[in-house]
Amino acid sequence: MAGDNHQKRILIADDSSSVILLYKQLLCTPGIEIETVSNGVDALKRMSEAAFDLIITDVHMPHMDGITLCRELQKEEVTQKVPIIIVSDFDSETDVETGFEVGASAYLGKKEVRDTLCRTVSDLLWKYDHVRQKLILVVDDSKATISVIEKGLKENSFNVVTASDGLVAKDLVISMNPDLILCDLRMPNLDGYGLCKWLKMNAPVAHIPFVAMSSGEEQYVIRRIIQYGAAGYLSKPFSTSQLIVLLDRILSDHFRFLLQESERLRIERGALVNSISSLVTALEARDPYTKGHSESVSIIVTGMASLMGAERDDIDLLAIGGRLHDIGKIGIRDHVLLKPGRLTEEEFSQIKEHPTIGKRILEPIPSLTKIIPVANSHHERWDGNGYPDKLRGEKIPIWARITAVADTYDALTSDRPYRAGMTDAKAFEIIREVRGTQLCPDCVDLFFRYVETPGFINGYRKRKDEAIRM
Repeated sequence: MAGDNHQKRILIADDSSSVILLYKQLLCTPGIEIETVSNGVDALKRMSEAAFDLIITDVHMPHMDGITLCRELQKEEVTQKVPIIIVSDFDSETDVETGFEVGASAYLGKKEVRDTLCRTVSDLLWKYDHVRQKLILVVDDSKATISVIEKGLKENSFNVVTASDGLVAKDLVISMNPDLILCDLRMPNLDGYGLCKWLKMNAPVAHIPFVAMSSGEEQYVIRRIIQYGAAGYLSKPFSTSQLIVLLDRILSDHFRFLLQESERLRIERGALVNSISSLVTALEARDPYTKGHSESVSIIVTGMASLMGAERDDIDLLAIGGRLHDIGKIGIRDHVLLKPGRLTEEEFSQIKEHPTIGKRILEPIPSLTKIIPVANSHHERWDGNGYPDKLRGEKIPIWARITAVADTYDALTSDRPYRAGMTDAKAFEIIREVRGTQLCPDCVDLFFRYVETPGFINGYRKRKDEAIRM
């Protein structure tokens, strides 16, 4: 219901035991923990003692009513961002307006509670998980306007950064990657039109929603900025409530779109990876000595990335990169790839083409863009004597440097037609010897940290054996 995996805590303030029982029945859902108090004073005290994700309060209660409770909660930074649902017998326009003025996120009449409470709670929890706390870039050459908007956004749990014109904003977009841009149209240096056009023409930031604002513009101006790609328009002056409603809608829609797009790409990527992995399996089947190599490299690089504190999505991608790092060898002829003896200079030059071939195979697949450096650069050397681009030092992408260490270790400890696999001790000795020449020093150190984790050797060997038997 809450749209998140961790337990959500809701505080209900109402002096009616029957109403509290009804709310508990309506909200009886896994992931929801409910506490109750009978008045505003106790609610305020409980909020000072523990963290809650949402409050439901009646208006009329002894000692302290719901309206006063809202006002008191808005005074403290810790509690002012907690969403509040006010429930009342009275739902006239004046009552509703008063509720929102004191900080309520939603106002429900008691007659509609049965039909709307559960949905309202779910929507608010989802919104405050995924929409609020977002970073809004406000662009306006009026300091007074920026001050008012910034105050209103912060009071509604948004994070804010500001710029006085479009040129300053461009630098902030690149460095801070805001979740939404709220921009005046009339500004010096670079106006809102120019900023919007620049934004939508630059692929890395084109996804950021752009909301235009201006004073007394004609309809053609609004149509023009929407044509440029703006997600919305606000005519000055506007209230904080108007702004928040618009931003919530745009960010909610945008976030849901991103979730759907992410799931679509995940499914697409999974299908593509399965297809390409089948090619890798076919590739390794050509040579029994390299069977399981790609899976082994994948195991090691993901372990190293985990120690680095990499994000889960990056670790999952790097696992794919490890499995596909040698995909380019599909384009190398068997008599060269499988030759048991020493390669001639011409034959070795053919082998050195496999990173570039791998890059070409992966380039048409947008969801695998981040792992292209793994395929293309895992044979680069720290001293600049690698291939295909003779990159040196930190110019070699970090994922490729990690893969190079994992690739080296697995190659040294695996049997080859011309030699038996080395012991771990001998492989470790060689890896230490080439630290700082062939391999990135930091990545070698990271590898040994990973090796020293409990159960590494036995776990690695077991998973590699399983990969070979498949």
